[in-house]
Amino acid sequence: MVSQSVDIASLGRQAATLLSQRRYEPAADAYAALLAARPDSANDWFNYGYVLRCLRRFEPALDAYARALALNVAQPEEAHVNRAAILSDHLLSEAEAVAELNAALRANPRYVIALLNLGHIHEDHGRRADARATYARVLGIDPLNGRALARTAAIDQFEQAPERAVTALRKALQHRLHPEDAVEIGFALGNALDAAGRYNEAWAALRSANDGARRLRSPAETYSRDAHDRLVDALIAAKLPPPLPAGSDMPPLFICGMFRSGSTLAEQVLARHRDVAAGGELEAVPAIVAQRLSPYPATLESATPALLAELRDQYLGEIATLRAGARIVTDKRPDNFLHIGLIKTLFPTAKIIHTRRDPIDTLVSIYSLNFADGVAYGNDLGDIVHHIRAYRRLMDHWSRLYPDDIFDLDYDRLVTNPQPVVEELLAFVGLDWDDACLSQKPSEASVRTASSWQVRQPLHSRSSGRWRNYAPFLADVRRALG
Repeated sequence: MVSQSVDIASLGRQAATLLSQRRYEPAADAYAALLAARPDSANDWFNYGYVLRCLRRFEPALDAYARALALNVAQPEEAHVNRAAILSDHLLSEAEAVAELNAALRANPRYVIALLNLGHIHEDHGRRADARATYARVLGIDPLNGRALARTAAIDQFEQAPERAVTALRKALQHRLHPEDAVEIGFALGNALDAAGRYNEAWAALRSANDGARRLRSPAETYSRDAHDRLVDALIAAKLPPPLPAGSDMPPLFICGMFRSGSTLAEQVLARHRDVAAGGELEAVPAIVAQRLSPYPATLESATPALLAELRDQYLGEIATLRAGARIVTDKRPDNFLHIGLIKTLFPTAKIIHTRRDPIDTLVSIYSLNFADGVAYGNDLGDIVHHIRAYRRLMDHWSRLYPDDIFDLDYDRLVTNPQPVVEELLAFVGLDWDDACLSQKPSEASVRTASSWQVRQPLHSRSSGRWRNYAPFLADVRRALG
């Protein structure tokens, strides 16, 4: 018994170490062995669920969290929130996700994370009153919560009340705030001032918020222009393996381009078509790159047909629940433009919708949004310029390789004169005309994106030429972008 106890303790330390090092595959094996030895450990089941979630094994992760709950894990609200995130973000079972969040709140009515996630789901479905009420509950617990104040301000702007948002946000900024809350509120204030037409004040608020966001970023998360240039150079020079044979099913429809270039609007237009299901910003391709093809793209160059087939099946397995009988599923992860070579290797008949927008408008829109850790270049104007220039270079390369499979969708043309653009788009995809694609009725579909309230409005061109409101601050970047 002593020997077994020592072995279990050693295995527990090994599993915890692997988890802390983010070595998820061996960590999963270690936790599986640990649970075989002590199956009644709620904490081990919880950690196993987390590891499986990181490995994108979503159904087994749900089961592991359920086992932790059945064994009365401490702080059960955390397990319920993790289950809710899997159900909402990956399996699109939002009714079940809401049930999990409500269970978390029954366990701990003051659990702010659960309330924020519940508010996000209400926003995703356009339920303004429910979202506002949920964020009010957060503010009743934490009056200076940056996320709740920022999201309430976004609802105020949608309801044409930006000055109401400005007043509330300025009041919050008078207090001593956690740096992350101050950044959230600063971005929200900049956008509320923009909506109110107070552009000089808006730019000052956005500059301060971006400065704060840069200070929060760890050195490992800092954007490296040299490293990004090396990646783009390697992608352009890569000798891609032969593409897999085309499958019998319709491949996904990929929508990509710079962030804030109109990808959400493009997907919403397409999703109104009776034969299209919107997948949203799927993590599947970046996850394959990070977990299966590192170092990238060198590992892709030497990938065997067997590995490529496995990666294709992994991707198709993740989107299987999204298809719901539709002929076409969209994947609108904008930065998939980095991976068009991989996409065309796995899905040789895939069509690519490349969203384009005036680069200065794109830059201003990126600088106006709090991407947190998702977009390392987004808080510095010079970094944004660099990323746009590198993106242009790479897209020129893909367009030369796949000239017949990439459709350049111009945001400004779409919002100014939508019908001919949508006609061209549907013809490219191989879909017949559907009047619903031009519907001016606000979408009732779930919209999981930072621009969820913007795309619920009828098509408009108010964001075209937005940069002119900030022209005095943009002379240098305009020259750099040509």
